Amino acid sequence: MNIEKRAKGYFFAIISAIFYGLNPLGAVFLNREGVDVPTILFYRNLLAVILLGGVMLLQRRSFRINLKQAALLLLLGVLFIVSSITLYYSYMYIDAGVASTLLFSYPIIVAVIMALFFGERAGVGTIISIALSLAGVGLLYRGADGALISTLGVALVMASSLSYALYIVVVNKFPQRPASITITFYVLIVCALASLLFSYMLPHSATAGKEFLFGRIQLLTSLSAWGWVIMLSLLCSVIALLFMAKASKEIGPTPTAILGALEPVTGVVVGVLVLNEEFSLRFAAGIVLVLSSVLIIIGKKNG
Repeated sequence: MNIEKRAKGYFFAIISAIFYGLNPLGAVFLNREGVDVPTILFYRNLLAVILLGGVMLLQRRSFRINLKQAALLLLLGVLFIVSSITLYYSYMYIDAGVASTLLFSYPIIVAVIMALFFGERAGVGTIISIALSLAGVGLLYRGADGALISTLGVALVMASSLSYALYIVVVNKFPQRPASITITFYVLIVCALASLLFSYMLPHSATAGKEFLFGRIQLLTSLSAWGWVIMLSLLCSVIALLFMAKASKEIGPTPTAILGALEPVTGVVVGVLVLNEEFSLRFAAGIVLVLSSVLIIIGKKNG
């Protein structure tokens, strides 16, 4: 691998991880403007579908899928939207930095699922990773003042991590898998439709006095709200996904996965510097333990 190709791959991986780590920034500020979670996800996924569809047209990629692939893509879309909904709601109960770090435990959950249901051997490395991760979660479970943080918030983000882990397992077991960009395109369509359906499940009190685009999807009435939605769609969805695919192609999946640790780091930095969240030595130790556990799993699976 020449130096230029490696440098390009590292650049793509770093940008992808940082952009994906900006998710809390858009979600929290939109929530502060009174935009509910289903509306945020609807606009984010719909705009991402349009942008990604445009990329596919420019690259002259096929949109064709068969019936069996459509059924699996529907399942993937459901898993992905459940992960997104639970993550975005977790920001209402716990700090974005904590949520981003706990979400990054999904590689460990993948390893456990593969060991329990697909016969992969769980070695010493996996056991050590689980122990480190649990210790890290225990430290993150208390805030900077030592008080316990919201159990509901932790449960929501762990549900998000589990849903994303299941998404990864299904993708890896996908028979006759289409191209990654095709999978993402159809998954985002399912997510947009699911967001619309989910909006009807909100209590009427949650949407009282708000203007609607159609159904129960809110009409965005400010330039700042549109700016945050476009940021989430363009940077956190389309560019992050495309750059991750490019990085994996240039430098391979292992370095790309390791540099993915910049996602929760970005979430922590955004939380502390922009969202005025508290930071402590306990929090720092929890982050180090969780990230260390994930890096052990990544190294073990790709060693």
